[in-house]
Amino acid sequence: MKQKPKTKLRDLLKSKKAKTRKLSELSKTEQNRLAKLNGMLDELRRRENVQNRQLQTWLSEDEYAQVDIEWKEQLELREELKDKPDDLKRYEDKLKEATFNDNKAERFCKRGNKDKSTKFRNLSESHCEDALEILQAIIC
Repeated sequence: MKQKPKTKLRDLLKSKKAKTRKLSELSKTEQNRLAKLNGMLDELRRRENVQNRQLQTWLSEDEYAQVDIEWKEQLELREELKDKPDDLKRYEDKLKEATFNDNKAERFCKRGNKDKSTKFRNLSESHCEDALEILQAIIC
């Protein structure tokens, strides 16, 4: 199981959870802020976008700065993951070709063209075998 990296924002949220107050004890401004932040949280959980200006409006300067820092860390991580070994790229290319040819074979099969369907199915299997060989070479 992956462990989430500890960050200042997560620590801050944990400490705030420890100091939680009842909703009735919050001022109108705090209740409004809480409602807006919960709404943004729901959007993020649904994998929808939340605009930066909304975050900047409803988060404190420190909280917004922390979000910005974590976003930059995320971009760096994504950039590192783009740097794949050549063998892995070859494997992915073979897999894409196999999938493409299998889809073509399926289309020809539905149209009743058995000869072309068989041709593309065999080509797809060949690419799958190549991809498997590449994968086995990566693992060993």
